[in-house]
Amino acid sequence: MTDTPPTIKCLIWDLDNTLWTGTLLEGDRLDLAEHVRDVLRELDSRGILHAVSSKNDHDPAWQQLQELGVADFFVAARIGWTPKSDAVREIAEELGFAHTAIGFIDDQPAERAEVSFHLPQVRCYGPEQIAELTALPEFTPRAVTEDSQRRRQMYRAGVRRTTARAEFQGPDDEFLRSLELRMTIAAADEVDVARVEELTLRTSQMNATGVHYSDQTLRDLLVDPTHDVLVTTLSDRFGPHGAVGIVLLHRPAAEAWHLKLLATSCRVVSFGVGAALLNWLSDAAARAGAHLVADFRATDRNRMMEVAYRFAGFEDTSCPCLTRLGPPTTPDIQRLHLEPTRRSAPATLTLTAPELAPGTLMASEF
Repeated sequence: MTDTPPTIKCLIWDLDNTLWTGTLLEGDRLDLAEHVRDVLRELDSRGILHAVSSKNDHDPAWQQLQELGVADFFVAARIGWTPKSDAVREIAEELGFAHTAIGFIDDQPAERAEVSFHLPQVRCYGPEQIAELTALPEFTPRAVTEDSQRRRQMYRAGVRRTTARAEFQGPDDEFLRSLELRMTIAAADEVDVARVEELTLRTSQMNATGVHYSDQTLRDLLVDPTHDVLVTTLSDRFGPHGAVGIVLLHRPAAEAWHLKLLATSCRVVSFGVGAALLNWLSDAAARAGAHLVADFRATDRNRMMEVAYRFAGFEDTSCPCLTRLGPPTTPDIQRLHLEPTRRSAPATLTLTAPELAPGTLMASEF
């Protein structure tokens, strides 16, 4: 039995005789088949981005995409005369995706071979496969969430945000304040479960344990009175970032809170989301008179999360509360301890978060 292949996050399209029928530079009539339009729309709704790599003159090719009514689907384009492998590599770097998350579709076997030779992890397809793409496992994410459905819009907002940062004259803190960042921490509900599970799958660098919690496990925890499953969302003046963080907190006793999982999207590290979450947890625990114990399991990618814990004050210290929590579920999980103190409100964002008093989750401004 083979493993499910990694999900493709971006499909890069050739144009002539692939996306459309005909060759632009030869003056052919260019048509977009309805099944191609359907595939663009369906993959977009699943959170899979589209991009273009075409050997053509840029302006007339882009104008043709606009006339066909599909230009808005494409978040990146390399239209020119460079090798296709260079174009694909540049698009992957621009989007921040590993090559294993990229698909490439082209009618020319030689172009597919050139990409496969230089970028062997990129998966290549011919135009005869277009109609079946939506049925392939690599184009079928485990969950399609609200954030998946608006991933293209969130990416475009990110481009505008990056442009604004490049043009901003001043220190980082002032730029962050100019974004009017609004961060919300709230108890997850049945609708949020798919978003939370997706985050456990998609996060790696800022995931404290790398443990994936299944849909059913999360649903069981939602109704467990000793557990808080919290989802963090972020927005700013450019638009929503979507769900960017999860907290799985076990509170079996008043004197100790067990942070079983903290994970945040790598996209929002520069906005201080991880630090804001840890500061809020420390402040909430201090007000409740509880110690914090955090699970950490080192992976090949999450060194940044350990640094975040250490910077927040978590240490390898002994405390009776560690014994009362019982041993870790696996021997490779490390328990970090914090005797929390009150923390100041974030200076660069507005945070709305719940009161973690026993048995209550009431929204408040932090």
